[in-house]
Amino acid sequence: MCKHVLNAQVSVRSPCCRKWFDCPECHAESETHPLKKALEMTFACKKCKKCFRKDATEFEDADEYCPHCDNHYILEAVTPKAALRVEGEDARMDARMLKDERVKPTKPTMNQISIFDPDADVDKLG
Repeated sequence: MCKHVLNAQVSVRSPCCRKWFDCPECHAESETHPLKKALEMTFACKKCKKCFRKDATEFEDADEYCPHCDNHYILEAVTPKAALRVEGEDARMDARMLKDERVKPTKPTMNQISIFDPDADVDKLG
């Protein structure tokens, strides 16, 4: 799993050490030698798990798809971005803090109405 490109669809076999990597940054982190450039690249599709070769000199629009399963593997790379967030519990375990927009809000019952609700007594204030 690549931490540099979050939506990597293929793994690329490096021509220098014959190991599989998701991106050139992964190769640079794990190996001590520089990445050797080659015109013919070997890919492994992550969807159908089959390998195929592509010639970089004659790369066309049709070559952006896996020849076995038609998975579109040339996508705009989604990279992780730094963000400040409020840390909380795992939402998959406890989803009480999340609001579901698909559910229509219900009218409050007597137990849910606060005595400090100013909208209920707007006409009585004076």
